[in-house]
Amino acid sequence: MATKRTTLEKKTTPTFSKEILIGMYMDHVLEHETMPKSVYKFAKANSITEDQFYQYFGSFDGLKKGIWSQFYLNTMALLNKSLEFEAFFPREKLLTFYYTFFELLTANRSYVLLTLNENPDRLKNLEALKGLRKNIKEFSRELIAEGNVNKNINFLKQSETIFSEATWVQFLFILKFWVDDNSAKFESTDVVIEKSVNTVFDLFDNTPIERVLDLGKFLWKEKMN
Repeated sequence: MATKRTTLEKKTTPTFSKEILIGMYMDHVLEHETMPKSVYKFAKANSITEDQFYQYFGSFDGLKKGIWSQFYLNTMALLNKSLEFEAFFPREKLLTFYYTFFELLTANRSYVLLTLNENPDRLKNLEALKGLRKNIKEFSRELIAEGNVNKNINFLKQSETIFSEATWVQFLFILKFWVDDNSAKFESTDVVIEKSVNTVFDLFDNTPIERVLDLGKFLWKEKMN
């Protein structure tokens, strides 16, 4: 006599993903204040396999780069949900990007500060930003290309290469300011974002030098405080 097969309700477990792996790594760094010693120990401590880790990253260094790239992707995902963002001019788009990106960094400030100060050699710590550098430079190229479309005179059009490199240097400057910012709700960083973005666009648009002096005065005041 054939027995009737009964269907048991299966327990649903969350699908393992890159985002889950990143969360595990960030939690480890925050709890132990150091990078895991090996993929084997990290995987065992988090009840995953080494194969699951290597499915997304080849090493902890690759994972650290991936976290910064994920900050960028999460920022863009938020911006692209807004219909207003698409209608903004390049200047407003860059301002909105920075405000959103640094809000996200602030939500993960403890992790970011630990990783940026992990190695006494500051340049070593910046290696994790290589992927982010590529992302930001590509984003800024798109912004300047968009701005050039509206300029009919060739000599008024700006170099995408120069602008993208300037934007990256600007980002590093803002990041360093944010790391050292002790103001409530990091309001001084917001001011620096606004002034530096306006300064860069004004320089590229050949408009008054007052913006540069305004930014310089603000930075000097912050330094003295």
